[in-house]
Amino acid sequence: MTTPDGPKINRAALDRIIQRATELHTGEREVGDNLTPDEVLALGKDVGIPGRYLQQAMLEYQTASAVPPEKTLIGRLVGPAEVRAERVVRGASDDVVRSLIEWMDRNELMVIQRHQAGWVSWEPLRGMQAAIRRGTASLDTSKPKFMLSRAELVVATVTPLESGFSHVSLVGTLKGTRGGHVTGAAVFGSLGIGTAAAVLGVGLFPVIALAPLAVFGIASGAFMKGFRPISQRVQLGLDRALDFLERGGVKPGHELPGRTPGLIDLLANEVRRALKP
Repeated sequence: MTTPDGPKINRAALDRIIQRATELHTGEREVGDNLTPDEVLALGKDVGIPGRYLQQAMLEYQTASAVPPEKTLIGRLVGPAEVRAERVVRGASDDVVRSLIEWMDRNELMVIQRHQAGWVSWEPLRGMQAAIRRGTASLDTSKPKFMLSRAELVVATVTPLESGFSHVSLVGTLKGTRGGHVTGAAVFGSLGIGTAAAVLGVGLFPVIALAPLAVFGIASGAFMKGFRPISQRVQLGLDRALDFLERGGVKPGHELPGRTPGLIDLLANEVRRALKP
């Protein structure tokens, strides 16, 4: 055993330790290749894992959709035009949808575009309300800033599963943002080629033409690489919303706070929240 002053175990190490301990435990038992759900629950009970977590994990495994990576050249070089996250959470589908709408309203600069049963889409909030929320958020350092602002569209699909469980799929669209980065990279590349051609056209040494090619080539590559941090932040925003639902954020409709009705109330609430100790 280590002493309190010994090395600490972070979350990543803890996950590996638990996974390895589970492998060692199951290796001591005769476990077949194909187990029934009841056998999985019994095995989990034997190692001390609550049945509700095993049930949720099995449902998540059964409903996971394998989405192949984008195989286009642009997708490989720049990044995907869509990012997605999915998870099984506890709660009825209607309650999950309401809780997710309330989360987006409080923590992201998104506004509902369409809302149907089990399906919601959001688009970025613009105008004065967006400016007010950005300004007041800059004064509040107690929580992470908005993460989905660069997504053109966020779509949530909630599918009811067994009693008390729902499958949630979130998709963020970044086609326009990626297109802007590709266009910018192409412009810098064209400038480099055009400048090099002009240098050669006036009869200067060919080696001089390499300078603009190198400068604009570096700028083009940097512009192209700038898209991946954007997509990674949107991915993190989707996962953050699912974390909220998974950790008890799903509430019945009567327990959710009312939405802010107007601009004046929005301004007052944001300023009050920013100035609150």
